[in-house]
Amino acid sequence: MPPRLYLDVPLDAGTVLALPPEAARHVQVLRLQPGDALTLFDGRGGEWQAEVLHMGGRQQVEVRPLARHAVSRELPCAVTLAVGMPANERMDALVEKATELGVAVLQPLQCARSVLRLAGERAERRQAHWQAVAVAAAEQSGRTQVPRVQPVCTPAQWLATLPPAEGSQRHVLCFAPDARPASALCGSAGPAMVMSGPEGGLTPEEEALARQRGFAPVSLGPRVLRADTAPLAALVLLAAGR
Repeated sequence: MPPRLYLDVPLDAGTVLALPPEAARHVQVLRLQPGDALTLFDGRGGEWQAEVLHMGGRQQVEVRPLARHAVSRELPCAVTLAVGMPANERMDALVEKATELGVAVLQPLQCARSVLRLAGERAERRQAHWQAVAVAAAEQSGRTQVPRVQPVCTPAQWLATLPPAEGSQRHVLCFAPDARPASALCGSAGPAMVMSGPEGGLTPEEEALARQRGFAPVSLGPRVLRADTAPLAALVLLAAGR
């Protein structure tokens, strides 16, 4: 299959486009030549059959979209994962796999028990890095949209921005005695949100705030899953019902 590239500009048949540096580098690494085929998508629906027009020095690559194909490989309803950021490189893997599984929005949370602490310019750099990971995973997995990675914030800050829960399904992963079984995630209708904690889980105060904003407690079973495993398991269950 032709290589797939995401371009954050509206695509139109016959338009000549100069690829941004990262995409141009990717084309050059693949040793594509003028006339070679590739697939483009802009996140606005569908994907484009395209061709390489020109290869120049210093990562200068021009391409031309030829024909749009109305395909979609997205989940029927948008799913948001709000995750307590796992430490080390596990967040990279979480972003990659969540993108492959169809997530629409990823909200990194800096929780009270988070090992990874980010703020200011460092947080902005990590957000940009994770967004690039999402782009690469969307290209590889055949998606026609790229998930949006939000700025790092605390659970309280994020929860305060949410509208009323009407028309959406909200779940917080926990071990509370009143938590519903994982099967509650299957077959949910409408947009869905899943909130999960970092290593050590959410604090009682963070969980209480989530409940106040309409998040129902859900348990994924008796085993303790890693901070980067639990949200992916929930996403699989949500996707299975859609």
